[in-house]
Amino acid sequence: MDLNSIIQLLQDQPEDGLEEKQLQSIQRMVQCYQNGFPLRDLVQIFKIMSLCTEKIEEQPSFLDTVCEILKLCRLPFLKKKTSDENIYAKEISEAVALLGDLIKVPNSELRIQLCKCIVDFYHAEPLKKQIAGYQQVTSAYKIQMIESGALAETLVLSWDLLQAELLEKLWLLKTLQHLSTSEVNCNLMIKAQAANKICSCLNNPDPSGQLLFRSSEILWNLLEKSSKEEIIKQLSNLECLLALKEVFKNLFTKGYRHYDRQLRNDILVITTIIAQNPGAPMIESGFTRDLILFATFNEVKSQDPLVKGLKLSNSYEDFELKKLLFNIIVVLCRDLPTVQILIEGKTVEALFTYVKKTERHKVIEWSAAQHEELQLHAIATLASVAPLLIDDYLACNGNARILMFLEWCVNEETFFSQGNSFHGTGGRGNKFAQMRYTVRLLRAMVSLGNDTVNQDLCSHGAIKQLIGILKITVSKLKEEAIVLEIKSDILLILSCICENHNQRKEMFGTEGVDIILHLMRVDPKKFQSGLGHNRLLFSTLDCLWCCILGCYSLEDYFLEKEGVFLLLDLLALNQKNFCNLILGIMVEFCDNPKTSVHVNTWRGKKDQTAANLLIKLWREEEKDLGVKRDTDGKIIDAKKPLITKFQEDQKVIPMPASCPTTSIMEVSENIRAKIYAVLGKLDFENLPGLSAEDFVTLCIIHRYLDFKTGEIWNEINEEVKAERFRPISADKEILEAVMVASENIGKMVAALQNEMVESQRNQDMHSEQKAYIKIHASNKQKDMANKSWAKFLSRTSNAKALKKAKKLQEKAIESSRPNEYLQNAIIHSTDIKGLNITVPTGQVITVESTPVYLIGGPLADTDIALKRLPIQGGALQRVKEIKIEDKTKNYHCL
Repeated sequence: MDLNSIIQLLQDQPEDGLEEKQLQSIQRMVQCYQNGFPLRDLVQIFKIMSLCTEKIEEQPSFLDTVCEILKLCRLPFLKKKTSDENIYAKEISEAVALLGDLIKVPNSELRIQLCKCIVDFYHAEPLKKQIAGYQQVTSAYKIQMIESGALAETLVLSWDLLQAELLEKLWLLKTLQHLSTSEVNCNLMIKAQAANKICSCLNNPDPSGQLLFRSSEILWNLLEKSSKEEIIKQLSNLECLLALKEVFKNLFTKGYRHYDRQLRNDILVITTIIAQNPGAPMIESGFTRDLILFATFNEVKSQDPLVKGLKLSNSYEDFELKKLLFNIIVVLCRDLPTVQILIEGKTVEALFTYVKKTERHKVIEWSAAQHEELQLHAIATLASVAPLLIDDYLACNGNARILMFLEWCVNEETFFSQGNSFHGTGGRGNKFAQMRYTVRLLRAMVSLGNDTVNQDLCSHGAIKQLIGILKITVSKLKEEAIVLEIKSDILLILSCICENHNQRKEMFGTEGVDIILHLMRVDPKKFQSGLGHNRLLFSTLDCLWCCILGCYSLEDYFLEKEGVFLLLDLLALNQKNFCNLILGIMVEFCDNPKTSVHVNTWRGKKDQTAANLLIKLWREEEKDLGVKRDTDGKIIDAKKPLITKFQEDQKVIPMPASCPTTSIMEVSENIRAKIYAVLGKLDFENLPGLSAEDFVTLCIIHRYLDFKTGEIWNEINEEVKAERFRPISADKEILEAVMVASENIGKMVAALQNEMVESQRNQDMHSEQKAYIKIHASNKQKDMANKSWAKFLSRTSNAKALKKAKKLQEKAIESSRPNEYLQNAIIHSTDIKGLNITVPTGQVITVESTPVYLIGGPLADTDIALKRLPIQGGALQRVKEIKIEDKTKNYHCL
């Protein structure tokens, strides 16, 4: 086909008979492309369709031709080459964008045909007859052209043109439903305010029910595939919420089909998402009141005509509806103006109907599994709602009902829970899920710090009951994630109740202290298990601080049970998360005069002392903070001895006097101040187990308060300069004097540190010299021993050396004798004849160089051996005639 000639014909000036020629040429074109349009001709064909559309208003006969072309567009496009898709992509995208202009033509048939054409882009049927030389283009390519041509945005913008005709609107909704399956199209639709336009028409009359169904489907797709924040913003207006309210109310009260119930739940989920926006006019539209009424009418009897005669079944859809209503209560209560409506709706009373022992024979509305899941959901909802409605909570005897329910949770009564749903996790076959959410509810109430609630709780014996539950969980239950969570929450509850109340701490008693001590004996390897041991230890330490500290009897009992040793053992693990809390507890405990003895007595690994541990933690903390120290740990900058890297990098910003500065905030953000406080309460004197390095660091710790004071004054000085403020002369002199005094303290400490380091070096050198002398003497002794041994060996193997040694020995003996003897003096010979040895001799000698088993004993070869030694002593080989008597005979003789 010569498409250019058709275009030219359509653009010619009107004349007689021209319309008929134009229609005939277009008809021939339609006949020619009965099997689909090739990609290379699409641009010209869409141009022809556009020209025909412009003539419809004056020449209605062109309407049928446009519809015929649209019908052919529903067929798959054709390509001659594989590269045609890329070659013609841009032109085809621009051509497809022109389809959106057809929706503006005020003709119902054309609009419907256009919608059918776009819908078939998504699931076009394959051609029945293959065209020689052509291949079919996939639907994905056509969808891609729709996305790049921004057709979805054009259709949404034309929404207002279709308000009068329901059929046209339904077809447009069907088209948008297909288009909304793409993320690109969803973003384009949101740009054109699709969510607002579609939602505002939800309640329009529609006998077929398609409008509501397709609209909700489009809203779902938009929420899933585009910006949720933008959609919430578009739907958070009175018009949309009124439409959603009427739709939901009609479906809730009049819907009876399975489809109606599903649609009702979908609308409620969309409403819940909108309610997350605090600016949404939920209360103004009356939707909040209706939702709370629907959520509680089953538990609290209401005379409202809206729910009169209503009853929920135990079908899955109604069960889901109940859970969704509980969920939206939690979302709505975040907006404080909703509180009054919750009070009027008796929400707390309705939710408390589930906080009781499960009695199967009374469960009518729901199955056992459904009732259990709703029970858990209701308790979880109460944890969000009850803290806002304290008066209603107390009016319902909330504390007593919770404690009674907890009592049922820990007793041994048989209960087979299903453990379904998110809330039932870990609770299959036991009551752990019920216990967990009940404890959470109690934790939410006591964390308010309301004296009335806490006092009422104590009056019902909550402390003893909770300690009893803790004993059960510690001794009988396996360490699972849910059990550890329950323990942690109970400890937090006890902390909130007992804090700043000595009478309640006494009620906590020694049983509570024993549990704390047991939980503190945790294996460090468990911290990496992921079950929650870290959180449990935090709760334990918090409970120790709030329930034991301040009560002298419990403090003494804790000390007697070596609790301080356990604290120091935990501190020695050097877990950064716990150090600050443990040191805070240590500071408080050191107020007790008995504590210092325990602290100084403690010994860790490698006989480490508490003082050494604290100073080591100080050094590690300063290293993490980037404090400048030399290799020996000494002060480098005497003006700023404590300054951290962050403080050094942070510029001085003038702030109001009521705002804490960086130097002040730094005190609470690290553990240095607490280490100073602990060592200060140990008097910095007679601290055992410290090395020279520790003493160098201790000098800094001892002067921490002076250094921090100087640091703050320096910060004040910097702020004055930054504000270009000149103090009066007296203030200036005082400020300079303080700065100089602070610097002098730093220099004094640095000098003391240098003296300590030098003294230690001298001592090390002296010790090294002594060790060297000792090593030298030892080596000299070894050399002498080696020489002596060498001489001995030479005497045993060299006769000449033996004779020489013998002569030297005799000469030495002679030289030792006196030259003159007294008259009548008797001189005895000290030599034993027959001996050829070179060692001092006597009447009896032992030659150790010869094995005993070879000679039979000492001196066996000498005559003197037989005379001097007993029979058992030696020379056994020489005495062979000896006969041993029979001892039994001697006994008989006796």
